[in-house]
Amino acid sequence: MHKEFLMGNAAIARGALAAGLNVVSGYPGTPSTEVLETAAKSNDGSLYVEWSVNEKAALELGAGAAYCGARTMVTMKQVGLNVASDPLMSLAYIGVKGGMVILVADDPGPISSQTEQDTRHFAAYSKLPCFDPSSVQEAYDMIQTAFEYSEKYGTPVLFRPTTRVCHGYASVTVKDREEMYVNKPEGFVRDPSRWVIFPKLSYNAHMDIEKRNAGLSKVFSESGLNPITDHGARRGIATHGISYAYACEAVNELAAPVNIFKVGTPFPFPEEAALEFLNGVEEVLCIEELDPVIERELTYVCGKYGLKKKICGKLTGHIPAAGENTCDSVKRAIAEFTDTELPYEENAEDVPPLPVRPPVLCAGCPHRASFFAVKTAMKGKKSVFCGDIGCYTLGNAMPLDMVDTCLCMGAGVNIAQGIGKIDKDTSCFAFVGDSTFFASAITGAVNAVYNQADMTLVVLDNSTTAMTGHQPHPGTGRTMMGQVVDKVDITAVLKGVGVKTVETVDPLDLKAAVDCVKRVSAEPGVKAIIFKSPCAVLIKAGRPAVIDNEKCRNCKRCINLLGCPGIVMREGRPAIENSLCTGCGLCSQVCPFDAIGGGRNEE
Repeated sequence: MHKEFLMGNAAIARGALAAGLNVVSGYPGTPSTEVLETAAKSNDGSLYVEWSVNEKAALELGAGAAYCGARTMVTMKQVGLNVASDPLMSLAYIGVKGGMVILVADDPGPISSQTEQDTRHFAAYSKLPCFDPSSVQEAYDMIQTAFEYSEKYGTPVLFRPTTRVCHGYASVTVKDREEMYVNKPEGFVRDPSRWVIFPKLSYNAHMDIEKRNAGLSKVFSESGLNPITDHGARRGIATHGISYAYACEAVNELAAPVNIFKVGTPFPFPEEAALEFLNGVEEVLCIEELDPVIERELTYVCGKYGLKKKICGKLTGHIPAAGENTCDSVKRAIAEFTDTELPYEENAEDVPPLPVRPPVLCAGCPHRASFFAVKTAMKGKKSVFCGDIGCYTLGNAMPLDMVDTCLCMGAGVNIAQGIGKIDKDTSCFAFVGDSTFFASAITGAVNAVYNQADMTLVVLDNSTTAMTGHQPHPGTGRTMMGQVVDKVDITAVLKGVGVKTVETVDPLDLKAAVDCVKRVSAEPGVKAIIFKSPCAVLIKAGRPAVIDNEKCRNCKRCINLLGCPGIVMREGRPAIENSLCTGCGLCSQVCPFDAIGGGRNEE
C-alpha cells in the first residue's frame, strides 16, 4: 500500500482497477467524466475502454461483457441514467455473472446539469443495491466492495458519488500493483434460460430479487458500511455522502452532543442498523442530498416498530428542499437542532461585490458564427430555434438569443417537429452538436423524414465533444483505445435516412453561411445544414484582429451583435482583447465600416 494525492474520480477509477476491472464504458458527462479517462490513462493493455455513443449503448456493452464473467464498470451522470434506464430495468432481472458497477455521478445544485436527480430513488425503483461514498478515500475502497457484492449476488449495483466527492482531492491509500485483484473472465456460456428475458423468467427473478434485497438489508446493517457513532446523546444525525463530512466537521467545531448514523448503502436500506441508531436517540436530524430518502426510511422504521421519535429534515423544513448542502448550511442546521450557539465569525468589511460572469461561448467559437448566420438569414421571418445539450446551449444568451427551447439530449429535433405541426407558418430549426447527433438525434432525424416534417436540422460540427472535455466520438475517427478508425460521416448518415438536401458550410465565412441558410431553409420537408468548423480550443489561435480607430465609428455593432468576449470596451470604445482573440474573423465581417482587420481576414 502507498499514498497518492487523487481526485475523487481518479480514486474511483484506481479502485475499480484494483478490483480487477476488465471493461469500462460510458458517455461523458460532468461530474463523472474523469473516471473513464483515468482508467484509460492507467490502461496497461489488459483493459478495454470505450466512450460509447450514449449511456444505453455503454450499459448494454457492459452487460454483455459481464455475462462473460468480466468485471465491468459503466460511467455516466445522473441524467444519463435516464437514457440507460431501459436496459437497466431488464438487467436488474437478468443479472450478471461478473461484477458490474454502474457509476452514476449525481450533481446537486445543479452545477452543470439540466436537473437535480437523486439516484438513490432509481436504486429503489430498479431494486438494485446502491453504494454512496462520503469521501475520496471511501470512494476508492467502496467501489472495490461494490464489485465484490455485485459478483457475489449476481447483480449489477449502482455507485453514486456526488460532485463534491467526484471533484474533491485527498491523500488516498491505494494498493500496490501486486496487491490488486486480477479477474480472468470465463467467457460466455450459452444458457437461454438465464440470458433471454421472458415473462416467466422475470416473475421468478422478481421473487428472488425481493428475497435477496431483504437479506441484503441485514447484511448491509452488519457490514460496517453504515456505521453509528454513539456518544450517548439524546439527539442524532442521520446523513450520507459528502454531507457526512460536513456534519462531522460541524459537530467537532460546535462540540455538539449528537450520535451520528452514516448511511453508506441507501438501498436496500440497512433497517437493523437504523433501528439500533433510533433506539439510542429521541430526535433525529436527517442531512442529505438531494431528496429525503433517509428521512422517509427512518419515519417508516419508526412506524413499523412503534417508536416515538421526532424525525426532522427536508420534510419538516429543517434542511433546504433543493440544492446542495455546504459546510456552513450544515453547521447552521446542526447548531439550531442542538441548541448550540454558532461561533463568532469575523466578517470582512467593505468587501466589493464579485463581478458578474455569465457563461458565454468562447472567443472564436464557431457556434457563435453559426447562430449569427441563421439569425441574419431569418431576420424578419417567423422562426423558432430549438436547442439541445452542449456548449451551444449558451446560444440562448444575449445578444445572440438563439435558443428558444432546450429539454434534453436530442430532444430539439423532435420538438421542432412538434412545433411545426401546430405553427405551420413558422420556420422550425433544430440545432444539435456533432456528438449529440450521434448520441441521440439520429432517431429524431429518422422520425422527421418518416413523418413528413417541415424543418431545418442544423448540425454544429466542431469535431469534438467540447462541453465535457473534448472526448472522441464516431465522427472524430479515433477511439479511447487509441485506434484510428473510419469517421462516421454525418452527411452520409442523413442522406442514408432520407434527408435529400444536406449542405456543409464554414460558419466563419459569414456570407456563404447566410446564403446557405436562406437557400436550404426555403426548401420544403426535412433539410440539413452542417456548420463545420473545429472547436476554437483545439486549434492554434491565429493573429488577433485589429481595430482601426480612424475607421471605427464606435457603433458597437461588433459588441452588440456578437457578444464575443474577445471584444471589450476600453475608454468608451471597442477594443480587441489579444489574450482571448483567436483571429476567427467574424467581427471583421460584421463591421459595416471595414474597421476591423487582421486575423483570418488577412491570412
